[in-house]
Amino acid sequence: MARVLIIDDEEQIREVLRTVLERVGYEVSEASNGVEGIQIYREHDIDLVVTDIIMPEKGGIDTIMDLRRDYPDVKIIAVSGGGMCGDVSYLDMAIGVGADRAIGKPFVLDEFLEAVTELTETNETVNQGALEE
Repeated sequence: MARVLIIDDEEQIREVLRTVLERVGYEVSEASNGVEGIQIYREHDIDLVVTDIIMPEKGGIDTIMDLRRDYPDVKIIAVSGGGMCGDVSYLDMAIGVGADRAIGKPFVLDEFLEAVTELTETNETVNQGALEE
């Protein structure tokens, strides 16, 4: 099963997402900010990154940009409780800098799991195709 990295400064959010993902069979790693998250991504075989936008040290927008620059094939879901930068929402900014999906908090867990499944299945299909060649 796929491995998911959750980057969020709120421990309760990480715990809920970890529990939900592990129940359906995903392996989960956690980080409390973008600096930790990028380090974990570099050291482990991660299939999907789920990142909050507003975090201390390194926020989600910078994290997404750095991951996308260094790992163009990374799959990313951005999550945020809202907020704007000028007249652009943080979720729209996340898509603009490279997130594959953006989901507002609070979110319905089914919607979240659907996005996770879609992005990890796409990744597994690509990996499977490479093995068959």
